[in-house]
Amino acid sequence: MASSSYLTVSKALLSRSSFPSHGSIPPSSSVSVPSSGLKSATSITTTSAARRHGPIPIPIRASAAVETLGKTTDTELVEKSVNTIRFLSIDAVEKANSGHPGLPMGCAPMGHVLYDEVMRYNPKNPYWFNRDRFVLSAGHGCMLQYALLHLAGYDAVKEEDLRNFRQWGSKTPGHPENFETPGVEVTTGPLGQGAANAVGLALAEKHLAARYNKPDTKIIDHYTYVILGDGCQMEGIANEACSLAGHWGLGKLIAFYDDNHISIDGDTQIAFTESVEARFHALGWHVIWVKNGNTGYDEIRAAIEEAKAVKDKPTLIKVTTTIGFGSPNKANSYSVHGSALGAKEVEATRKNLRWPHEPFHVPEDVKKHWSRHVADGAALEAEWNAKFAEYERKYPEEATELNSIITGQLPAGWEKALPTYTPESPADATRNLSQQNLNALAKALPGLLGGSADLTSPSKTLLKMFGDFQKNIPEERNVRFGVREHSMGAICNGIALHSPGLIPYCATFFVFTDYMRAAMRISALSEARVLFVMTHDSIGIGENGPTHQPIEHLASFRAMPNILMLRPADGNETAGAYRVALLNTKRPSVLALSRQKLPHLRGTSIEGVEKGGYTVSDNSRGNEPDVILIGTGSELEIAAKAGDELRKEGKAVRVVSFVSWELFDEQSDEYKESVLPAAVTARVSIEAGSTFGWGKIVGDKGKAIGIDRFGASAPASRIYKEFGLTVEAVVAAAKQVS
Repeated sequence: MASSSYLTVSKALLSRSSFPSHGSIPPSSSVSVPSSGLKSATSITTTSAARRHGPIPIPIRASAAVETLGKTTDTELVEKSVNTIRFLSIDAVEKANSGHPGLPMGCAPMGHVLYDEVMRYNPKNPYWFNRDRFVLSAGHGCMLQYALLHLAGYDAVKEEDLRNFRQWGSKTPGHPENFETPGVEVTTGPLGQGAANAVGLALAEKHLAARYNKPDTKIIDHYTYVILGDGCQMEGIANEACSLAGHWGLGKLIAFYDDNHISIDGDTQIAFTESVEARFHALGWHVIWVKNGNTGYDEIRAAIEEAKAVKDKPTLIKVTTTIGFGSPNKANSYSVHGSALGAKEVEATRKNLRWPHEPFHVPEDVKKHWSRHVADGAALEAEWNAKFAEYERKYPEEATELNSIITGQLPAGWEKALPTYTPESPADATRNLSQQNLNALAKALPGLLGGSADLTSPSKTLLKMFGDFQKNIPEERNVRFGVREHSMGAICNGIALHSPGLIPYCATFFVFTDYMRAAMRISALSEARVLFVMTHDSIGIGENGPTHQPIEHLASFRAMPNILMLRPADGNETAGAYRVALLNTKRPSVLALSRQKLPHLRGTSIEGVEKGGYTVSDNSRGNEPDVILIGTGSELEIAAKAGDELRKEGKAVRVVSFVSWELFDEQSDEYKESVLPAAVTARVSIEAGSTFGWGKIVGDKGKAIGIDRFGASAPASRIYKEFGLTVEAVVAAAKQVS
């Protein structure tokens, strides 16, 4: 295989081995900050220390400036670059009259150090595989990232794009979106999601490095950086994910905590007074405190250098900043968090920071300084490509696998791994059939990995030929998420968005998608191919009762854009659901699987699932059945049996499996007419869930049999009978509508 096949997948600047020294730091008193009714920049640090750092007997280090080697950049140019970032953000928010200027103004120093001095990326190929990944978990401050991408030379963010911030069709939407802006790794905005995505990205790097690096070739070697704020720290998902990151020892994950103690409601003292440092230490992280995040460039550099020296655990760098730094009247207050400064305050900020330039201006010396990243990035990618060509020569088998993961090209013949079934095959729960598919596919797809939220045995998601991904054995492919559904979903999003050929799956009981719905929505929005394997999909769970019996869940995911809701009825449909999920590279899939055993039905097929809805049995002629019976999942068997009973009475009956509404909607009008002819209004659907939405399938003259109340605790067979999900009920309904 030619090594050129690897060149189409991504680019980024290799970090220098040392950080440049910028000389003396100007005193913070050179910039005015508000004092009346607000803390001064100095007292922010003092208050924060007393409130969150305090006399805690744990090894939290305050970063000190260190002498570094390498090319130096004078302090004046760094200050000018940082202020360029600030004012590009201020100007874009002001022009849009919408946005969050405070975070970019406070985080500009750490953003500058990361993108200009540390990170490895290629602006002209944002998808170079071995690039460093950056996540802005505090996505509301997205103008920070857009300004950095613009200065670094990314084609996706030109000056025109900055001027069109938050406008229709622009590449600079109101929160970072990976599908809109090349250079943005993941979609963030709902707080904490990005932190969990970053854990997924770092997991992917550690896993792939363990599998494919060789003693003589380190072909996978990159870092994941994330900026998160107080809001992210408050969200439970961030704690869940960071707990796992510490457990897994993700040493190449470096998180910057923007400690500005301001949220929308005001000072975080009103609701958030814990010691974040102590918590992260307890989670197994290395913790550093940069006390001067406003002008302490050497402190930031030293902290990153120290973080990189810690190989066995992730690092949290708490960077104490002033939100809206430089704004004389709004800095260090909630008023700069989520709205434009206003013309008068913009002018005052320009004077305060000695910025005489027009809006969106990038000084020539700043532009020249940043322009080197285009050539440097191309050189770094070329160097890596040459290394990969040598790797390919030495290790052709591993190179072929890795290429599949990098490019997303599934190995030839992978579909042959899908198991097939006949009506004579033993009845089985679709959760068990799912495990057969997962284990068969794992042998054919090198990028398939995943696990469950502490439900591996009941959800049947163990890859039996592999061990567990753990701190010291990261090459394994079973991921133990523990009871952390929300972060599980978001971590899988990060894994999926790391490389096109990584295919994560995650599992829990279908009802517990309530705990992870926000991550699943971001998965759909991000176009991330995640396989959500959801078992115990109905009242068929039986005795566990209504707390564990999903009712509205099928309808809710059918209402969500860009996600496939698949409810297979037997073995062939389960295999078909996996085939569809794997082929749909730009959207996630939810597989709703039964706990109870189901027979393998005549007429079902792997190919039929691709159509979403298809005929499994039909004794009518001329596309004119007397009645159409429609079922999904475990209820397709009931529909099929009802069809047999009606045929005994001389009825022409068509039985349709409706495994995926979304796929059926995407078929041609001709195909849909061949399955559900408009002239046939006698239709009955049966599904062990809410009837919401079925009206568009059965029509005004049809009948939907389902459950529009919570379930009950009893054996499954009794619940089905009590709720009228029976062959007799379908037969009666068919006669009623005919």
